[in-house]
Amino acid sequence: MKELYGITVAMVTPFTEDNQVDYGAIRQLTEMLVSKGVNCLYPCGTTGEMMRLSIDERKKIAETVIKAADGKVSVFIHCGCMNQEDTISLVCHAREASADGAGVITPIFFGQNERELEEYFVTVSDSVKDFPIYLYNIPQCAANDLPVSVVQKVKNRCPNVVGLKYSWADINRTIDYINVGHGDFSVLHGCDRAMVSMLATGCKGTVSGIAGVFPEPFVAAYKAYMDEDLAKAQEIQKVCVKFCDALKGGSNMSYFKEALKMRGIPAGHMRKPQLDIQENEIAKLKDELELICAEAGMSLNI
Repeated sequence: MKELYGITVAMVTPFTEDNQVDYGAIRQLTEMLVSKGVNCLYPCGTTGEMMRLSIDERKKIAETVIKAADGKVSVFIHCGCMNQEDTISLVCHAREASADGAGVITPIFFGQNERELEEYFVTVSDSVKDFPIYLYNIPQCAANDLPVSVVQKVKNRCPNVVGLKYSWADINRTIDYINVGHGDFSVLHGCDRAMVSMLATGCKGTVSGIAGVFPEPFVAAYKAYMDEDLAKAQEIQKVCVKFCDALKGGSNMSYFKEALKMRGIPAGHMRKPQLDIQENEIAKLKDELELICAEAGMSLNI
């Protein structure tokens, strides 16, 4: 089964002035990311404001990205929802739409015990037994952590659960996840500031929101690492860190959207209740990004 690897991009969801999903901008963003050499695309996740999208919108976004990618890179669709039935609906749709796989977050907000977590992931994965599934653990947002013991049980019961995305900067837990399945379990990390370090632990790559805005340094750092030029990878990682810090590490996707607009991609606005950043913040961000780009020998405009 296909797996995520390398620079897997967590994509934003552009909205128009009248609060509709901007599918034309999604196509433009997809084509830009593919042209910059990313390895995989991951729409409708946290960076994509997943919980502020309807089920129909999420399905149409998935179809739009898959079509625009045109088989040039892998596309895994994030399908986790507030309830199990909607999650299964989206996972089945992702398979029918010819995605390469799906990601599924832990149930959010309401606390889940280990038995409930295990049965949830098993039920969802069994609905598409021939389709690759990644578990997705982001406890700081979902309010449910995913214990290694539960991951191992789900893996034992579901051969199509091929890996996990982890978005909390805990290197010891990361190593424990990597050891699930005795080496045949794919782990990607979401800590952009430590991408090269996470690769060194055995992660197969990163799922990065920052790379959805500035893919160039992440692609270059990954290539250097795979070419066994660790010193070069570490040096480029410093550029990645500067972009991470300028974009607030993904804590506010409005920074991503404003930066994409500076680059020439009409990323639009945030869907309320989250608000766009203010004009003085935008001006400060542009100055900071122009300086980072100049130091890195890049152009802010694509």
